[in-house]
Amino acid sequence: MTSYKLTYFNLTARAEQIRFLLSYLNIDFEEVRIEFEQWPTIKSTMPFGQVPVLEIDGKVVNQSVAICRYLAKKAGLAGGDEWESLLIDIAVDNIYEIRQEIMKYHHERNEEIKSKLRDTIVNDSIPFYFDRFEKIVSENGGYFVNGKLSWPDLYFVSILDHLKSIINVDLVDGRPHLTALKHKVLDIPQIKSWIAKRPKSLL
Repeated sequence: MTSYKLTYFNLTARAEQIRFLLSYLNIDFEEVRIEFEQWPTIKSTMPFGQVPVLEIDGKVVNQSVAICRYLAKKAGLAGGDEWESLLIDIAVDNIYEIRQEIMKYHHERNEEIKSKLRDTIVNDSIPFYFDRFEKIVSENGGYFVNGKLSWPDLYFVSILDHLKSIINVDLVDGRPHLTALKHKVLDIPQIKSWIAKRPKSLL
């Protein structure tokens, strides 16, 4: 039986999409949640000095999106053919782009720059991306790709609470198709079970 160990901070952030997919697969995985004060001594032991990392039968791999794609293939959520896989990867990359923009704001230490970044994100970037996401989902039967569940749907929903806590904006408010997608994913029995038992995270 394959063993899985996920190492990350006590956050949702970059690891929650991995947790969603492991849960969707009904995989009983071990978690190591690092305290921030531990990180300086642990960082050098990570493949590229970053987390999350997933250990699969003792083999350590990094890069959260690549890990998700690997798990999604195992779950049958990565596309039935090359074209569908391309559409799925495009959806994930688009979601990842706005996530990165919000995270840039989060990590900015200059308060004046940070305030301007937030204005741009709230007034321009969020409407730009999320209105397009709403349209895509409305045209694809309530999902990101081809009218059926695929891993961008899980990826999208897994990061919503984290991004909302950072930017203080409900990203699906006023977008009924995205709201419905969020509820559909959260109602998947394996995801619902994970959320009910997961440890309380800092963000």
